[in-house]
Amino acid sequence: MKIAIVGPGAIGSTFAFQLSKAGHDVTVVARGARLEQISRDRAIVLDTEERSAVAVATELNAVIEFDLVLVTVLAPQVAAVLPSLRDSSARKVMFMFNTFEMIDPLCEAVGAERFAFGFPRGVFTLIKAGRIAPQIRRGTTVSDPAWAPLFTAAGIPTVVEHDMQSWLRSHAAMVLPLMSIGVRSFARGAGISWREAGQHADALYAGMRIVRALGNDVRPRVIAQLERLPRFILAGLFWAMSRTQMSRDLGALGTAEPRMLAEMMSAAAPELAAPIAAIRP
Repeated sequence: MKIAIVGPGAIGSTFAFQLSKAGHDVTVVARGARLEQISRDRAIVLDTEERSAVAVATELNAVIEFDLVLVTVLAPQVAAVLPSLRDSSARKVMFMFNTFEMIDPLCEAVGAERFAFGFPRGVFTLIKAGRIAPQIRRGTTVSDPAWAPLFTAAGIPTVVEHDMQSWLRSHAAMVLPLMSIGVRSFARGAGISWREAGQHADALYAGMRIVRALGNDVRPRVIAQLERLPRFILAGLFWAMSRTQMSRDLGALGTAEPRMLAEMMSAAAPELAAPIAAIRP
């Protein structure tokens, strides 16, 4: 298939590498230092120096009928690329980023027949000196059943979720405390205190209350089960997790995304958001 990836950061580069390796014709739309790096390499390169060839462009070509345009920019960057997505000849436009906000405006912008949303829950990637170090597990989720087999065949195990709005909000409510914990453990080089673990447990419960207050379900089932854990058990899990390398690696990604999610959740339900504000990095 002919696939364009808008925003080849850590996640976009991982999809570009895997899809190209699987034999698809991949073009990445990049800017800045990432554009320079990929233009030199003409490939996405792993930290092991394994390469997967891609074409590179500075903007999405409106004439080319891409089978899929995968949009992996951060939520605040979407507005800048939306006009080119709206005007493109792409058959399908799949947005793939972390958000707590409504996704209906994106559907309206590109048209319901072209719209899809996904989330790379099973993909964790670091970029080091222009090389990517991906870890790929099960969990990537998409709203359009047509694309799950293609991603899975490319080495990114993918499942389908029809209520992606509820899924995204539930995921944000779960991941915000984890990101906040990671930021703290990375900055300190040590785990969080028991008191802080309790605060993060309270934030998770508050996030789930906000999800339901907005009329969404908590999805998938594993997140709903996490919400039902007693506070001392959830706090204990967070306390232990903060002492792992995985938590510090998550914190190394920075504060921009957890701050964004905290602000989105607080804006959606200010009366329920005090525990969210308490852990905002």
